[in-house]
Amino acid sequence: MVISGVMKLIGSGMEFFLVIPGIGGTFILSLLWIPLLFMLVYHIVTLVLSRNSNQKIWGPVVGIVASTIGIIPLLGMLLHWAAFICLLIDGILTLSRGPKDSPETTKVV
Repeated sequence: MVISGVMKLIGSGMEFFLVIPGIGGTFILSLLWIPLLFMLVYHIVTLVLSRNSNQKIWGPVVGIVASTIGIIPLLGMLLHWAAFICLLIDGILTLSRGPKDSPETTKVV
């Protein structure tokens, strides 16, 4: 499904913003960790959409882990890097799979 792939790519962009040294940490701390809560909800929604369209879910799962454990400063930055990379790869693979190969449109002859 295209929407889950696009949401994974948008999520990877938001994760990239959070891992910019100095800027991401300041953004999270200045808003009292609310961005981590927002990202947690965003990744859960992406996970549900991916699951419903029979797409891979490893990108959103890594994002959920990064958002929940991300309150620990250095570990959080490393986890957000992992989430950025995983969501980017997962989103590209989801979109490149296309509707032709998706299980909903595959016909059994």
